[in-house]
Amino acid sequence: MAKPWATLGVDLHLDPAGPGLRRGLTEALREAVRSGRLAPGTRLPSSRTLAADLGIARNTVADAYADLVAEGWLTARQGSGTRVAGRTVVRPAGSAGRPREPVRPAYDLLPGLPDLASFPRTEWLKAARRALTAAPYDALGYGDPRGRTELRGALARYLARARGVRADPERIVVCAGFAHGLKLLATALRARGVRTVAVESYGLDTHWTLLTRAGLHTAPLPFDERGTDPGRLTDGEPADAGAVLLTPAHQFPMGVPLHRDRRAAVVDWARRTGGLVLEDDYDGEFRYDRQPVGALQGLDPDRVVYLGTASKSLAPGLRLAWMVLPPGLVGEVTAAKGGVDTCGVTDQLTLAEFINSGAYDRQVRSARLRYRRRRDALVAALAARAPQVRATGIAAGLHAVLRLPPGTEQSVVRAAAWQGLAVHGLTRYRHPDAATEPVDGLVVGYATPPDHAWSGALDALCLALPG
Repeated sequence: MAKPWATLGVDLHLDPAGPGLRRGLTEALREAVRSGRLAPGTRLPSSRTLAADLGIARNTVADAYADLVAEGWLTARQGSGTRVAGRTVVRPAGSAGRPREPVRPAYDLLPGLPDLASFPRTEWLKAARRALTAAPYDALGYGDPRGRTELRGALARYLARARGVRADPERIVVCAGFAHGLKLLATALRARGVRTVAVESYGLDTHWTLLTRAGLHTAPLPFDERGTDPGRLTDGEPADAGAVLLTPAHQFPMGVPLHRDRRAAVVDWARRTGGLVLEDDYDGEFRYDRQPVGALQGLDPDRVVYLGTASKSLAPGLRLAWMVLPPGLVGEVTAAKGGVDTCGVTDQLTLAEFINSGAYDRQVRSARLRYRRRRDALVAALAARAPQVRATGIAAGLHAVLRLPPGTEQSVVRAAAWQGLAVHGLTRYRHPDAATEPVDGLVVGYATPPDHAWSGALDALCLALPG
């Protein structure tokens, strides 16, 4: 007995053109196969179904199918229907072929990614099941533009406990990743009349580009062993700076925490001038030498915007991040968001349950232990096999900066490529207008490879480094 859905056929978009329906349909089908739009083995709708879809006679479709079977474009067998023939399609002269895929490196040591193989799939699925079972019907509607109340409440409790953030659920806005949050803030700042955002001398060019595209100028601040130096900012330079973007817990990529005196100085600047501090707490939970450095936001929740993300603790593919905003900024940011919740409701509910159940804390602790072991292995390998190279910024986070002898960065990056490594030189992260003296180094993301590939990646890295 045929299954009910078996008679429904498949959707097929065709636009028969030319003199005569049969000829037009035949040519449309032939071109769909020739161009690759219908891949070999694709099952076509039955003649009855396609005739009904196109509003033409069934015999017209059957005749077109028969013509193309005779030409070898289609095959027809009893019981298996009509399918696209498995033949080599010769592209017309002058047509461009697909671009060749770039050769993938054997090992990925780029910073910014956790070990995606360690994503807690089983626990996440359990949390999703519990969350969806308990969710009210209205949770699947358009919802609050700030995000689901369940997630904002869970985040407020977690951030207060684990990061020292003074968070009210009413002042939390969920966003689709850090870049989305920064874009929303840039729009709100521009609407306030801000023209310049001070940034760190080393950071991500994607963030600088995002601010620039929003109509904001980025002005880099000096950097030294105590982190970003806000002295120039507190002295009134640049004079039109209305905000500063910082990574105070673990400067990216250099890896040092912002000195306590400078933390106080930048907050004092914001209070005095009415400016805002944008705190990027991208990996603040991963500290190895002592308790994590508390969030800067705790010093002044009315002048500091706290931005956090699940990209390092779980996976960037979730596209879940959050902002804890000063009271006066909530309406402006939600307006920039378009007045709707643009983040997936099911993942928000799942993350809320994941946090409330304690699974998030267990995941962070497990990852912290695993990444610390990798960091220790990296430091030991450098000491034994590349003593000229020193790992810095390793008290926290998922990456290290390997300081190289002057003038060797580019040659080491090339040598790493020969070893099948994807790795970035430190120069890539230096702001083009930075006055800070450039240094040679590699930025190594030691969290990125899965466990089974870590030893091979470490061997390849040591081979690329000066001995």
